[in-house]
Amino acid sequence: MLGVEPWAFRRYVSLNMRILGFSILATLIATSSLRAEPAAEQQVREAIKSPDPTVVHLWAPWCSNCQAELKSGGWLKMAKENPKTKFIFVSVWNNGNDGRAMLEKFGLTNQANVSITADPGPRTGDSKIKQFAGLPLSWIPTTWVYKGGALRYALNYGEVRFPVLEQFLADSESEWSHKGEPKLEE
Repeated sequence: MLGVEPWAFRRYVSLNMRILGFSILATLIATSSLRAEPAAEQQVREAIKSPDPTVVHLWAPWCSNCQAELKSGGWLKMAKENPKTKFIFVSVWNNGNDGRAMLEKFGLTNQANVSITADPGPRTGDSKIKQFAGLPLSWIPTTWVYKGGALRYALNYGEVRFPVLEQFLADSESEWSHKGEPKLEE
């Protein structure tokens, strides 16, 4: 074969086949590890970039703890008293239903600073989401407070105490700086 030793040609072909095989394997791994991010997660990721506070509330209409929060009137009061804060109600573990009808009963659908969306996933089983927007999700209701793309507070296990949430929103507006304060001695 045109002055090439057979052993050298076989080695050349073998090396190129390994490179090709590795490239195909790397491509398969990369594409299989990517999952299409649901629209609800995309919406939240965009909203939390706001320089104003954003409250992300993961809930479901069938959840008794979530219902108790709504019945207290706290969410409506929070939305009305914090017009610069964006509130996003994300229904999860609810088979893609957004729970809008229940939120409407409590006056939340008419608030300009409230958005309603749903994760498309199932309520139960192995396909049930275990994280949302990069954070673990193991219980509802779950409430996160963001500002400028940074997570400021995470209430991951249970009902919100609205005076606490109000304090978290106020604290999120602060600089979070301890400049000028005396340092502790080591």
